[in-house]
Amino acid sequence: MGATNVVNYLSNHDHNHVPAELGEREIFGEAAFQRAKLGAVLLMTAVGVPLIWMGDEFGEYKSKTIEPAKIDWTLLGNDPNKGLWEYYKGLINLRENNQALYKENIDFFHEDLASKVFAYTRWNDEGSRVVVVVNWSENYLAGYSVPHFPANGTWHEWTGNYDLESGDDNIMIDLPESEAKVSVWQ
Repeated sequence: MGATNVVNYLSNHDHNHVPAELGEREIFGEAAFQRAKLGAVLLMTAVGVPLIWMGDEFGEYKSKTIEPAKIDWTLLGNDPNKGLWEYYKGLINLRENNQALYKENIDFFHEDLASKVFAYTRWNDEGSRVVVVVNWSENYLAGYSVPHFPANGTWHEWTGNYDLESGDDNIMIDLPESEAKVSVWQ
């Protein structure tokens, strides 16, 4: 059993759903959904098998209980919940269709403690690459420079659906607070 068989999760039947945990920290509304998306990116791009607990993919908010729980499907009628669900669907599609996310290869190539930013890359030997840049801070970081970027050339930024160029082993991107950017090698 290798690292690709490790099961990763944000929550499960022994823990509260992510929105319930965020609510205990008084993080609600748009800020909570932004953090749920950040968690989804980390879950779906990590080495291992992602476990999505029933309802996490659209923001189920219930706390754990010993009673049988039912999913509140009516949440999908709310724009933020449906948006999170669509985001998960996109990440699942990315994971299924990008061979870089099938391998154990991972390199944490950038860590900026002062700005609360780190970056890692996943790849395979056939040339597929994915880079994740995470802003853990509460600050919008405009024109943030990520040094030691894995390859110079054209990347597709998946979360915003646009292309960007890296050069001189560096890339400049805008990093909204509590958000991750996912770049896929073109």
